[in-house]
Amino acid sequence: MTRVFYEKPIFRIAGDRGLLVEYGDGIDPELNRKVRAIALATEQASPEGLLEVIPTYRSIILIYDPGVTSPHHLEAVLLSLEERLTEIDIPLPKTVQIPVCYGGELGPDIGFVARHNNLTAADVIRIHSAPHYQIYMVGFTPGFPYLGGLPEALHTPRLETPRTLVPAGSVGIANAQTGVYSIDSPGGWRLIGRTPLRLFDPKRANPFLFKAGDLLKFEPISMDEYHDIDKAGAKYD
Repeated sequence: MTRVFYEKPIFRIAGDRGLLVEYGDGIDPELNRKVRAIALATEQASPEGLLEVIPTYRSIILIYDPGVTSPHHLEAVLLSLEERLTEIDIPLPKTVQIPVCYGGELGPDIGFVARHNNLTAADVIRIHSAPHYQIYMVGFTPGFPYLGGLPEALHTPRLETPRTLVPAGSVGIANAQTGVYSIDSPGGWRLIGRTPLRLFDPKRANPFLFKAGDLLKFEPISMDEYHDIDKAGAKYD
């Protein structure tokens, strides 16, 4: 998708407690960096009545208490913050290693992905596990990472009919994106493997393994290694 930066942010009312702020149109690292900088600056400013800041690919949504503040006031805050973006230091991203057992019963669509792209299953594994993927946003379900940087050699259309149940940890491809299902849920992505890690665990001090802006690296493992990690209840703090 062609990158477009808006000259000025576009503000849209989102229900009775939300303000959507769009900064561009497209999936692009620079645009996403600006979104994350604005989100971080807004959280640091902590305007009265602001309850939550949610960054996405190209926009943020502010959840606020309408009894305390208003969209008009929040617009003014955001416009003021944008003038000082160069002063915002975004923390360096951490790299999260995600072990994945590719193919077999854990990756039933790897053969389709290979055939669609004139590759072997081994090629799919090698190409998919090579990049460090930037996490543009987290959503859909708790802890589901939307990743940038899937090599064009693996672009594959999603399923025509979504599955009613995709197991947590499943690694999939849909068109130009790849991601990991964080919980059991319906889904239409082509499944090429599964990780034994719990991407979302409400019992942990930090329920999530990563956040927007971090990097994710897939590491191929065997089925035996998968079961060993799964039995050990592997998790990150």
